[in-house]
Amino acid sequence: MLLHMSNNSRKSGSTPRHSVSVAGAVTDSEGRFLVIRRADSGAWELPGGVLELAETPEVGVWREVWEETGVEVEVGGLSGVYKNLARGIVALVFRCRPVGGALRVSEESSEVVWLTADEVGERVAEVFAVRLFDAVRDGVVVRSHDGWVFVDGS
Repeated sequence: MLLHMSNNSRKSGSTPRHSVSVAGAVTDSEGRFLVIRRADSGAWELPGGVLELAETPEVGVWREVWEETGVEVEVGGLSGVYKNLARGIVALVFRCRPVGGALRVSEESSEVVWLTADEVGERVAEVFAVRLFDAVRDGVVVRSHDGWVFVDGS
């Protein structure tokens, strides 16, 4: 793959600023995906949020899934790295499996449900649905998007 730097990335003195988020691609024994409806926007997404400074990515994933859904998970391996080019957000997505707890809503989630792959395709925006579908494939993917659409090479 041929990579090049844009004019914006070559500006002298510019310091990139990124936010690092983590999310759990939680699948159950029936192959369904755990998703939340965000309380602030109404959008369907996988549970996750900003990684706190003093926590590891795995601890951050566990905390975010628990806080938003009430589900305790075993955090597995990294399934993907996703960059929102427009907002400077780098999201690390980890494969997870439920090990306890019970579905509940939170301040951040107005609904918490298990969805089939078809239901994910119908309800979840592509830039988030892909993260769930990538998690059930082998390996780790790296993708970039503008907030709505993936850019070339993803």
